[in-house]
Amino acid sequence: MRCPFCKVDDDKVIDSRASSDGFAIRRRRECLPCGRRFTTYERIEESPLRVIKKDGGREPFERRKVLLGLIKACEKRPIAIAVLEEITERIENHVLEEYDSEVPVQYIGELVMRELKDVDQVAYVRFASVYREFKDINEFMDELKGMLGVGAARKLVRGVRSAGGPLGDTKGKGKGKSKAKSRGKGGATKRPSPADDAPASKSSARRSKKGPRKGGSDA
Repeated sequence: MRCPFCKVDDDKVIDSRASSDGFAIRRRRECLPCGRRFTTYERIEESPLRVIKKDGGREPFERRKVLLGLIKACEKRPIAIAVLEEITERIENHVLEEYDSEVPVQYIGELVMRELKDVDQVAYVRFASVYREFKDINEFMDELKGMLGVGAARKLVRGVRSAGGPLGDTKGKGKGKSKAKSRGKGGATKRPSPADDAPASKSSARRSKKGPRKGGSDA
């Protein structure tokens, strides 16, 4: 620990003892360059890290939520759960190193996107499309083109749609099915002929039951 007198980080602990309440450790240190002594206390971190949400609200930072978000983005992708747990651990370490009490949710989201971009680009697109809250596909494509290039962006969006991602176009879904069913093999709509709709006459029905008529009487 840096000496408060000469500002040099070179000391040794000459005495350690617990505080009266048992929730802290008192350490007596001696600075080797200047010989001055000072006291430090080691205490449990009582204030949990909180996340600043987009609406300004606060909630406790939960490692589990980060992992669940990664699992959702990587659904049906060939990524082992062990890899996602390692990513979660790296993200947690970054957050704890940079922030003491409160961390913006945007910072966590950017860390997740950076990790997914290196692991699986389809999962990256899935997460980005939800996290960035794009208004339409055009806005999302503009963002991807700037990061990946036009060709790579289009390829990724096609991959996400085929994998069941959130960018699937549902407009027009189901249209034309009834028309297709009513068409014949040649592609034209089959129309019923008048003969199909005409009812059989009573006389023809009687003939079919009695059989053919006999010839005239003998001369």
